[in-house]
Amino acid sequence: MAGTRRRPGSHRRPLAFSAVAVALVGLLVLSLRLVPGAPLRPTAATHPDSATERSTTQPTDRNARPRPAPSPSLEPLPFQAKALDDLDLKGWYAWSVLDKRTGQIIGSRNMGETSTTASLIKSWVVADYLRRSAEAGKTPSDAKLDDATRIIRDSDNTRAQQFYESVGSAASIKRLISICKLTDSKVAADGGWSRTLLSPRDTARLGLCIDDGRAAGPKWTKWLLNEMRLVRGSGDFGIRKAFPAAEQKKIAIKNGWIDRQKEQEYHVNCLAIGDTWTMGVMVKSPFSVGGWDYGMKACEQITEALLREPT
Repeated sequence: MAGTRRRPGSHRRPLAFSAVAVALVGLLVLSLRLVPGAPLRPTAATHPDSATERSTTQPTDRNARPRPAPSPSLEPLPFQAKALDDLDLKGWYAWSVLDKRTGQIIGSRNMGETSTTASLIKSWVVADYLRRSAEAGKTPSDAKLDDATRIIRDSDNTRAQQFYESVGSAASIKRLISICKLTDSKVAADGGWSRTLLSPRDTARLGLCIDDGRAAGPKWTKWLLNEMRLVRGSGDFGIRKAFPAAEQKKIAIKNGWIDRQKEQEYHVNCLAIGDTWTMGVMVKSPFSVGGWDYGMKACEQITEALLREPT
């Protein structure tokens, strides 16, 4: 029996229909990958570089633009910059505050001007001694640590001179400027520790240098900060006295005070290290306005005037 006769070319039609069907399916799959929100659209999880890659196309809808995640806000420092004309202080004074969290510095317009440090520099001398001892693989004797305590807490001049000579005298101040990245300060012309020149800005930087471990090194930083919180007697004045009694115990300090016969001035300097800040205040007052007490009180008055009003 003869089969059904097909017209020429009719056997190609099923193949043509199949090709069209495949093309349509391909277009459908492609659309499901390109349309926003489609189930087959690639996501960040399927693209390993998407977290750091910047898009080269701009969305037409402003609301569709990716927004950066908000950075956590920091608590404001307890200080705010302001003019201190109302204090009517005699002589020269300057101040600076450094935010330990950000490195930002605020201060008076003359915060880069320098004064002689007097005993304030002893905080560095002891730190330099302790760090260098640790670097040499040595542990100071109990007697040496007692001497260091007397230098910090009681501002002992004789022991401070011994420590200063043991760390190379002027070479120690050069290390201070280098290690703590000071920009205004200088070694004293006579090489002595008392006439080291620091600015309030660099004093705040010294405070950070002590606090973050660069000055005394990782082994002795905690010890030094604790000693600075225990400053007592005539050296306990200035910045931390502007704070409530409970907070004063947490603030590390080292102050300096001296009468400069050549300049006919009292030089009083204050360094303080708080939880989120460091601060330097320096005062030069003429002999005619009073003794050390004038500058000591001025450090406290300046700090008090800069404190934020409680909210």
